[in-house]
Amino acid sequence: MSLAIIITFLCKFVGNYVIIQRYLNYLTGLIMKNYKLTLAYDGTNYRGWQKQGNTQNTIQYKLEALLSRLLEQDIEVAGAGRTDAGVHAAGQVCSFRAECSMETDELLEKIREYLPEDIGALSLEEAEPRFHARLNAKSKTYVYRIWNSSAPNVFERRYLYNFPANLNIELMQQALNYLVGTHDFRSFTSEKRVKKSTVRTIYSAECERFGDEVRITLTGDGFLYNMVRIIAGTAIEAGAGRLEPDSVPAILAGNNRSLAGPTAPARGLILKEVNY
Repeated sequence: MSLAIIITFLCKFVGNYVIIQRYLNYLTGLIMKNYKLTLAYDGTNYRGWQKQGNTQNTIQYKLEALLSRLLEQDIEVAGAGRTDAGVHAAGQVCSFRAECSMETDELLEKIREYLPEDIGALSLEEAEPRFHARLNAKSKTYVYRIWNSSAPNVFERRYLYNFPANLNIELMQQALNYLVGTHDFRSFTSEKRVKKSTVRTIYSAECERFGDEVRITLTGDGFLYNMVRIIAGTAIEAGAGRLEPDSVPAILAGNNRSLAGPTAPARGLILKEVNY
């Protein structure tokens, strides 16, 4: 009697399909593994990282659909950062569990083959069983890029916020310095009904000029919804002379979104890396 007939019989008359399927997987070399996958993506054409009920056009949905089809099982992916619509990533980290007999290099090759051209799999490794991309992250680094010139940057326009008026990066840095440390960042989130704590720690906040490009780099233990973009918008207001840098402590203390600067456009933001 073949193994397939035995399994069919057991499924029909015993009924505990999950246990039987795991036993079959064991016999065929399928082992439950936990994976750490690092991605880069151009977020221009996506509605953000996180799955949404009204669209399939998110990074998480595309990745889960591909992995589920490739591995012939339902795969759920956890991302380290829930990037907004139009935001990019150079080092997004995600984790998923799968019963898989393929070597890691082979699986990575197949993921690369079937992902769309604006999502790239940089690396794949087998992780510790309890590893979780978001829960185990110690810090994240975001970079906000501003094109500070009236001359257009044609080739990188999808990844830069075009702000032609002159920016004083010394004033921008002064404003950012007040944000370093542990603070309540309620004034720097667009989420109106915040149920969890809005206290976060920013380890470093740097503003640098590279020719006509101005970059704001933030590293912290976590970021609220739109927090990086609002910080960037506030720093830009300071650099343009429309906001006094020493008003930032009052903005923090006010716990009111209307006190901070505007939310800078999504296209200038990139999730650079996640540290564990």
